[in-house]
Amino acid sequence: MEVYFDNSATTRPYDEVIDEMVRVMKDDYGNPSSLHNKGLDAEHVIDDAKKSICGALKCLPEEIIFTSGGTESNNMAIIGSALAKRRSGKHIVVSSVEHASVSAVMQFLIREGYEVSYVPSDSRGIVTAEAFADAVREDTILVSCMHINNEIGSVMPVEEIGRAVRAKNKDVYFHVDAIQSFGKVPVIPKTIGADLVSVSGHKIHGPKGSGFLYMRKGLLLRPILYGGGQQKNMRSGTENVPAIAGLGVAVTKTFEGFEEKIAYIRSLRDRLIEGVTAIDGVYCNSVFAGDSSDGSFANDLAAPHIASISFTGVRAEVMLHALEDKGIYVSSGSACSSNKSKESAVLTAIGLDKARLESTLRFSFAEENTMEEVEYAVGVIRELLPVLRHYVRG
Repeated sequence: MEVYFDNSATTRPYDEVIDEMVRVMKDDYGNPSSLHNKGLDAEHVIDDAKKSICGALKCLPEEIIFTSGGTESNNMAIIGSALAKRRSGKHIVVSSVEHASVSAVMQFLIREGYEVSYVPSDSRGIVTAEAFADAVREDTILVSCMHINNEIGSVMPVEEIGRAVRAKNKDVYFHVDAIQSFGKVPVIPKTIGADLVSVSGHKIHGPKGSGFLYMRKGLLLRPILYGGGQQKNMRSGTENVPAIAGLGVAVTKTFEGFEEKIAYIRSLRDRLIEGVTAIDGVYCNSVFAGDSSDGSFANDLAAPHIASISFTGVRAEVMLHALEDKGIYVSSGSACSSNKSKESAVLTAIGLDKARLESTLRFSFAEENTMEEVEYAVGVIRELLPVLRHYVRG
Protein backbone atom coordinates (compact mmCIF):
# COMPACT_ATOMS: atom_id res chain seq x y z
CA MET A 1 0.00 0.00 0.00
CA GLU A 2 1.22 3.52 -0.85
CA VAL A 3 0.21 6.13 1.71
CA TYR A 4 0.96 9.80 1.08
CA PHE A 5 0.82 11.76 4.34
CA ASP A 6 2.93 14.74 3.23
CA ASN A 7 0.19 17.00 1.88
CA SER A 8 1.51 20.10 3.65
CA ALA A 9 4.63 19.80 1.51
CA THR A 10 2.60 19.46 -1.68
CA THR A 11 -0.63 17.91 -2.87
CA ARG A 12 -1.39 15.80 -5.90
CA PRO A 13 -3.10 18.02 -8.49
CA TYR A 14 -6.75 17.35 -9.16
CA ASP A 15 -7.32 15.55 -12.47
CA GLU A 16 -9.46 18.49 -13.55
CA VAL A 17 -6.53 20.84 -12.88
CA ILE A 18 -4.25 18.79 -15.12
CA ASP A 19 -6.87 18.60 -17.87
CA GLU A 20 -7.48 22.35 -17.82
CA MET A 21 -3.77 23.16 -17.89
CA VAL A 22 -3.25 20.88 -20.90
CA ARG A 23 -6.24 22.43 -22.67
CA VAL A 24 -4.94 25.96 -22.08
CA MET A 25 -1.45 25.07 -23.28
CA LYS A 26 -2.94 23.61 -26.47
CA ASP A 27 -5.69 26.12 -27.20
CA ASP A 28 -5.29 29.37 -25.25
CA TYR A 29 -1.54 29.73 -25.73
CA GLY A 30 -1.57 33.43 -26.61
CA ASN A 31 0.14 36.15 -24.62
CA PRO A 32 -2.54 37.84 -22.47
CA SER A 33 -0.93 41.21 -23.20
CA SER A 34 -1.47 40.80 -26.94
CA LEU A 35 -4.37 42.71 -28.50
CA HIS A 36 -5.50 40.00 -30.93
CA ASN A 37 -8.03 37.28 -30.20
CA LYS A 38 -5.48 34.74 -29.00
CA GLY A 39 -4.32 37.26 -26.41
CA LEU A 40 -7.90 37.99 -25.41
CA ASP A 41 -8.60 34.27 -25.00
CA ALA A 42 -5.65 33.98 -22.62
CA GLU A 43 -6.82 37.06 -20.74
CA HIS A 44 -10.26 35.48 -20.32
CA VAL A 45 -8.60 32.43 -18.75
CA ILE A 46 -6.95 34.70 -16.18
CA ASP A 47 -10.25 36.50 -15.54
CA ASP A 48 -12.02 33.18 -14.92
CA ALA A 49 -9.37 32.16 -12.39
CA LYS A 50 -9.78 35.49 -10.61
CA LYS A 51 -13.53 34.92 -10.36
CA SER A 52 -12.93 31.61 -8.59
CA ILE A 53 -10.48 33.18 -6.15
CA CYS A 54 -12.65 36.22 -5.50
CA GLY A 55 -15.59 33.96 -4.76
CA ALA A 56 -13.53 32.24 -2.06
CA LEU A 57 -11.99 35.40 -0.59
CA LYS A 58 -15.02 37.69 -1.03
CA CYS A 59 -12.78 40.27 -2.68
CA LEU A 60 -12.44 42.25 -5.90
CA PRO A 61 -10.62 40.99 -9.03
CA GLU A 62 -8.24 43.97 -8.94
CA GLU A 63 -7.11 42.88 -5.48
CA ILE A 64 -5.51 39.66 -6.82
CA ILE A 65 -1.93 39.50 -8.11
CA PHE A 66 -0.81 36.16 -9.54
CA THR A 67 2.66 34.97 -8.48
CA SER A 68 4.88 31.92 -8.79
CA GLY A 69 3.80 30.67 -5.36
CA GLY A 70 3.89 31.29 -1.64
CA THR A 71 7.51 32.38 -1.41
CA GLU A 72 7.10 35.10 -4.02
CA SER A 73 3.79 36.20 -2.50
CA ASN A 74 5.42 36.58 0.93
CA ASN A 75 8.43 38.39 -0.51
CA MET A 76 6.24 40.72 -2.52
CA ALA A 77 4.05 41.54 0.47
CA ILE A 78 6.86 42.12 2.96
CA ILE A 79 9.54 43.76 0.84
CA GLY A 80 6.94 45.73 -1.11
CA SER A 81 5.48 47.07 2.14
CA ALA A 82 8.89 47.88 3.61
CA LEU A 83 9.89 49.87 0.52
CA ALA A 84 6.56 51.66 0.24
CA LYS A 85 6.45 52.76 3.87
CA ARG A 86 10.10 53.32 4.74
CA ARG A 87 9.61 57.08 5.12
CA SER A 88 7.09 56.35 7.88
CA GLY A 89 9.42 54.04 9.76
CA LYS A 90 11.57 50.93 9.52
CA HIS A 91 10.12 48.78 12.28
CA ILE A 92 8.45 45.43 11.52
CA VAL A 93 6.78 42.95 13.88
CA VAL A 94 6.64 39.24 13.12
CA SER A 95 6.07 36.02 15.04
CA SER A 96 8.97 33.82 16.07
CA VAL A 97 7.52 30.73 14.35
CA GLU A 98 7.28 31.89 10.76
CA HIS A 99 8.06 29.93 7.61
CA ALA A 100 11.48 30.49 6.03
CA SER A 101 9.91 32.52 3.21
CA VAL A 102 9.07 35.10 5.86
CA SER A 103 11.90 34.72 8.37
CA ALA A 104 14.60 34.85 5.67
CA VAL A 105 13.06 38.02 4.26
CA MET A 106 13.24 39.57 7.72
CA GLN A 107 16.96 38.80 7.86
CA PHE A 108 17.40 40.50 4.50
CA LEU A 109 15.54 43.60 5.70
CA ILE A 110 17.63 43.74 8.88
CA ARG A 111 20.73 43.88 6.69
CA GLU A 112 19.07 46.73 4.79
CA GLY A 113 18.67 48.78 7.96
CA TYR A 114 15.19 47.77 9.14
CA GLU A 115 14.45 46.74 12.73
CA VAL A 116 12.47 43.54 13.31
CA SER A 117 10.77 42.57 16.58
CA TYR A 118 10.05 38.85 17.02
CA VAL A 119 7.00 37.95 19.10
CA PRO A 120 7.41 34.63 20.98
CA SER A 121 4.80 31.89 20.91
CA ASP A 122 3.38 29.92 23.81
CA SER A 123 3.90 26.18 24.30
CA ARG A 124 1.21 25.46 21.69
CA GLY A 125 3.00 27.46 19.02
CA ILE A 126 0.43 30.27 19.18
CA VAL A 127 1.23 33.98 19.36
CA THR A 128 -1.39 36.11 21.09
CA ALA A 129 -2.95 39.33 19.88
CA GLU A 130 -1.82 41.07 23.08
CA ALA A 131 1.80 40.09 22.44
CA PHE A 132 1.65 41.49 18.91
CA ALA A 133 0.02 44.72 20.06
CA ASP A 134 2.65 45.16 22.80
CA ALA A 135 5.38 44.97 20.15
CA VAL A 136 3.81 47.59 17.87
CA ARG A 137 5.27 51.12 18.05
CA GLU A 138 4.62 54.49 16.47
CA ASP A 139 7.23 53.75 13.80
CA THR A 140 5.96 50.22 13.06
CA ILE A 141 5.07 49.90 9.39
CA LEU A 142 4.21 46.20 9.00
CA VAL A 143 2.98 43.27 11.07
CA SER A 144 3.29 39.81 9.51
CA CYS A 145 1.85 36.60 10.93
CA MET A 146 1.18 33.15 9.52
CA HIS A 147 -2.39 31.87 9.85
CA ILE A 148 -1.53 28.19 10.36
CA ASN A 149 1.92 27.00 11.35
CA ASN A 150 3.30 24.70 8.70
CA GLU A 151 5.12 22.37 11.12
CA ILE A 152 2.68 21.78 13.98
CA GLY A 153 -0.60 23.17 12.68
CA SER A 154 -1.30 25.79 15.34
CA VAL A 155 -3.95 28.30 14.27
CA MET A 156 -3.07 31.91 15.03
CA PRO A 157 -5.85 34.30 16.15
CA VAL A 158 -5.30 36.51 13.10
CA GLU A 159 -8.61 38.36 13.38
CA GLU A 160 -7.82 39.33 16.98
CA ILE A 161 -4.26 40.22 16.01
CA GLY A 162 -5.49 42.51 13.25
CA ARG A 163 -7.86 44.35 15.59
CA ALA A 164 -5.28 44.69 18.37
CA VAL A 165 -2.57 45.95 16.05
CA ARG A 166 -4.85 48.53 14.42
CA ALA A 167 -6.00 49.78 17.83
CA LYS A 168 -2.35 50.46 18.64
CA ASN A 169 -1.35 51.93 15.27
CA LYS A 170 -4.02 52.38 12.58
CA ASP A 171 -1.45 52.94 9.81
CA VAL A 172 0.27 49.56 10.13
CA TYR A 173 0.01 47.13 7.22
CA PHE A 174 -1.15 43.66 8.29
CA HIS A 175 0.12 40.69 6.24
CA VAL A 176 -1.19 37.16 6.74
CA ASP A 177 0.64 34.13 5.36
CA ALA A 178 -2.31 31.87 4.50
CA ILE A 179 -0.31 29.28 2.60
CA GLN A 180 -1.27 26.47 4.98
CA SER A 181 -4.71 27.84 5.87
CA PHE A 182 -6.35 28.67 2.55
CA GLY A 183 -8.65 25.77 1.74
CA LYS A 184 -8.43 24.42 5.31
CA VAL A 185 -10.11 27.15 7.37
CA PRO A 186 -12.09 30.23 6.27
CA VAL A 187 -9.82 32.99 4.97
CA ILE A 188 -11.72 36.22 4.30
CA PRO A 189 -9.32 39.21 4.23
CA LYS A 190 -11.92 41.78 5.24
CA THR A 191 -13.08 39.62 8.16
CA ILE A 192 -9.58 39.13 9.54
CA GLY A 193 -8.58 42.72 8.77
CA ALA A 194 -5.70 41.73 6.49
CA ASP A 195 -4.24 44.13 3.95
CA LEU A 196 -2.16 41.39 2.33
CA VAL A 197 -2.73 37.62 2.13
CA SER A 198 -0.35 35.08 0.58
CA VAL A 199 -1.57 31.82 -1.01
CA SER A 200 0.17 28.94 -2.81
CA GLY A 201 -1.49 26.75 -5.44
CA HIS A 202 0.26 23.45 -4.86
CA LYS A 203 -1.03 23.22 -1.28
CA ILE A 204 -4.62 22.94 -2.57
CA HIS A 205 -4.20 20.38 -5.40
CA GLY A 206 -3.16 23.07 -7.88
CA PRO A 207 0.08 23.25 -9.89
CA LYS A 208 3.48 24.01 -8.43
CA GLY A 209 4.74 27.43 -9.45
CA SER A 210 1.33 29.03 -8.95
CA GLY A 211 -0.04 31.32 -6.27
CA PHE A 212 -1.39 34.76 -5.60
CA LEU A 213 -1.20 37.73 -3.31
CA TYR A 214 -4.35 39.45 -2.12
CA MET A 215 -3.60 43.18 -1.91
CA ARG A 216 -6.32 45.39 -0.48
CA LYS A 217 -7.60 47.95 -2.98
CA GLY A 218 -5.96 51.33 -2.42
CA LEU A 219 -2.93 49.89 -0.62
CA LEU A 220 0.43 51.37 -1.58
CA LEU A 221 2.96 48.63 -2.36
CA ARG A 222 6.25 48.82 -4.23
CA PRO A 223 6.79 46.10 -6.84
CA ILE A 224 9.84 43.86 -6.55
CA LEU A 225 9.82 42.85 -10.24
CA TYR A 226 10.14 45.44 -13.00
CA GLY A 227 9.61 45.12 -16.72
CA GLY A 228 6.55 45.27 -18.94
CA GLY A 229 4.19 46.45 -16.24
CA GLN A 230 1.83 43.49 -16.27
CA GLN A 231 -0.78 43.08 -13.51
CA LYS A 232 -1.22 46.82 -13.04
CA ASN A 233 2.57 47.33 -12.74
CA MET A 234 2.68 45.19 -9.60
CA ARG A 235 4.25 42.06 -11.08
CA SER A 236 5.96 42.43 -14.44
CA GLY A 237 6.43 39.38 -16.62
CA THR A 238 4.14 37.42 -18.92
CA GLU A 239 1.56 35.59 -16.81
CA ASN A 240 1.82 31.81 -16.55
CA VAL A 241 -1.62 31.27 -18.03
CA PRO A 242 -1.77 27.44 -17.78
CA ALA A 243 -0.73 27.54 -14.12
CA ILE A 244 -3.22 30.31 -13.38
CA ALA A 245 -5.96 28.29 -15.08
CA GLY A 246 -5.07 25.25 -12.99
CA LEU A 247 -5.04 27.34 -9.84
CA GLY A 248 -8.52 28.64 -10.60
CA VAL A 249 -9.88 25.11 -11.03
CA ALA A 250 -8.15 24.01 -7.82
CA VAL A 251 -9.77 26.83 -5.85
CA THR A 252 -13.22 25.97 -7.20
CA LYS A 253 -12.87 22.28 -6.37
CA THR A 254 -11.33 22.92 -2.96
CA PHE A 255 -14.43 24.75 -1.78
CA GLU A 256 -16.96 22.23 -3.09
CA GLY A 257 -18.49 20.55 -0.03
CA PHE A 258 -15.92 22.40 2.05
CA GLU A 259 -17.24 21.78 5.56
CA GLU A 260 -17.81 18.05 5.04
CA LYS A 261 -14.40 17.69 3.42
CA ILE A 262 -12.58 19.43 6.28
CA ALA A 263 -14.47 17.43 8.92
CA TYR A 264 -13.37 14.25 7.16
CA ILE A 265 -9.73 15.34 6.98
CA ARG A 266 -9.81 16.25 10.68
CA SER A 267 -11.18 12.81 11.53
CA LEU A 268 -8.19 11.21 9.81
CA ARG A 269 -5.79 13.42 11.74
CA ASP A 270 -7.47 12.79 15.08
CA ARG A 271 -7.50 9.02 14.57
CA LEU A 272 -3.80 8.95 13.72
CA ILE A 273 -2.97 11.00 16.82
CA GLU A 274 -5.15 8.78 18.99
CA GLY A 275 -3.60 5.61 17.57
CA VAL A 276 0.08 6.53 17.77
CA THR A 277 0.02 8.34 21.12
CA ALA A 278 -1.30 5.14 22.69
CA ILE A 279 2.21 3.77 22.05
CA ASP A 280 4.74 4.29 24.83
CA GLY A 281 7.13 7.20 24.21
CA VAL A 282 5.10 8.72 21.36
CA TYR A 283 3.91 12.32 21.80
CA CYS A 284 1.76 14.74 19.81
CA ASN A 285 3.18 18.26 19.54
CA SER A 286 0.06 19.68 17.89
CA VAL A 287 -3.05 20.82 19.69
CA PHE A 288 -5.64 18.03 19.47
CA ALA A 289 -9.02 17.03 20.87
CA GLY A 290 -7.46 15.16 23.78
CA ASP A 291 -6.24 18.51 25.11
CA SER A 292 -9.76 19.39 26.28
CA SER A 293 -12.72 17.53 27.71
CA ASP A 294 -14.87 17.87 24.60
CA GLY A 295 -12.33 18.82 21.94
CA SER A 296 -14.09 22.11 21.19
CA PHE A 297 -11.26 24.53 21.89
CA ALA A 298 -8.76 22.20 20.21
CA ASN A 299 -10.58 22.47 16.89
CA ASP A 300 -10.32 26.26 17.06
CA LEU A 301 -6.59 26.18 17.75
CA ALA A 302 -5.50 23.29 15.52
CA ALA A 303 -5.40 22.91 11.76
CA PRO A 304 -7.50 20.00 10.49
CA HIS A 305 -4.71 18.52 8.39
CA ILE A 306 -1.42 18.61 10.34
CA ALA A 307 -0.13 16.38 13.14
CA SER A 308 3.38 16.75 14.57
CA ILE A 309 4.45 13.53 16.29
CA SER A 310 7.62 12.72 18.27
CA PHE A 311 8.84 9.11 18.39
CA THR A 312 11.35 9.26 21.23
CA GLY A 313 14.25 6.86 21.02
CA VAL A 314 14.45 7.00 17.20
CA ARG A 315 15.84 9.82 15.10
CA ALA A 316 13.35 11.43 12.74
CA GLU A 317 15.30 10.53 9.60
CA VAL A 318 15.51 6.89 10.61
CA MET A 319 11.78 6.70 11.27
CA LEU A 320 10.99 8.58 8.06
CA HIS A 321 12.91 6.12 5.89
CA ALA A 322 11.59 3.12 7.79
CA LEU A 323 8.07 4.31 7.05
CA GLU A 324 9.03 4.98 3.44
CA ASP A 325 10.13 1.35 3.12
CA LYS A 326 6.56 0.45 4.08
CA GLY A 327 5.11 2.83 1.48
CA ILE A 328 4.24 5.61 3.94
CA TYR A 329 5.45 9.10 3.01
CA VAL A 330 5.78 11.78 5.70
CA SER A 331 8.03 14.76 6.43
CA SER A 332 10.65 15.55 9.04
CA GLY A 333 9.60 19.23 9.04
CA SER A 334 9.11 21.99 6.50
CA ALA A 335 9.81 20.66 3.01
CA CYS A 336 10.94 24.13 1.92
CA SER A 337 14.05 24.24 4.09
CA SER A 338 17.30 23.33 2.34
CA ASN A 339 19.16 22.96 5.64
CA LYS A 340 17.66 19.72 6.90
CA SER A 341 20.19 19.25 9.72
CA LYS A 342 19.23 22.44 11.52
CA GLU A 343 16.94 22.06 14.51
CA SER A 344 13.42 23.31 13.94
CA ALA A 345 12.94 26.87 15.20
CA VAL A 346 9.25 26.12 15.72
CA LEU A 347 9.78 23.01 17.83
CA THR A 348 12.47 24.84 19.80
CA ALA A 349 10.14 27.80 20.34
CA ILE A 350 7.44 25.59 21.88
CA GLY A 351 9.98 24.16 24.33
CA LEU A 352 10.52 20.59 23.17
CA ASP A 353 13.42 18.77 24.78
CA LYS A 354 16.24 17.31 22.68
CA ALA A 355 14.75 13.81 22.62
CA ARG A 356 11.56 15.08 21.04
CA LEU A 357 13.27 17.64 18.83
CA GLU A 358 15.32 14.93 17.15
CA SER A 359 12.47 12.47 16.72
CA THR A 360 9.64 14.54 15.27
CA LEU A 361 7.80 13.82 12.05
CA ARG A 362 4.94 15.72 10.41
CA PHE A 363 1.90 13.86 9.08
CA SER A 364 -0.39 15.95 6.86
CA PHE A 365 -3.64 14.86 5.28
CA ALA A 366 -5.88 15.61 2.30
CA GLU A 367 -9.29 14.55 1.07
CA GLU A 368 -7.81 11.68 -0.96
CA ASN A 369 -6.51 9.93 2.16
CA THR A 370 -8.58 7.18 3.75
CA MET A 371 -9.18 5.79 7.22
CA GLU A 372 -7.76 2.50 5.94
CA GLU A 373 -4.47 4.27 5.25
CA VAL A 374 -4.47 5.77 8.75
CA GLU A 375 -5.05 2.36 10.36
CA TYR A 376 -2.31 0.87 8.21
CA ALA A 377 0.12 3.60 9.30
CA VAL A 378 -0.75 3.14 12.98
CA GLY A 379 -0.19 -0.61 12.69
CA VAL A 380 3.14 -0.16 10.89
CA ILE A 381 4.36 2.32 13.51
CA ARG A 382 3.32 -0.01 16.32
CA GLU A 383 5.42 -2.77 14.75
CA LEU A 384 8.40 -0.65 13.70
CA LEU A 385 9.09 1.35 16.84
CA PRO A 386 10.23 -1.48 19.17
CA VAL A 387 12.54 -2.84 16.46
CA LEU A 388 14.07 0.57 15.68
CA ARG A 389 14.52 1.42 19.36
CA HIS A 390 16.22 -1.91 19.99
CA TYR A 391 18.53 -1.31 17.04
CA VAL A 392 19.45 2.19 18.32
CA ARG A 393 20.16 0.88 21.84
CA GLY A 394 22.17 -1.98 20.48
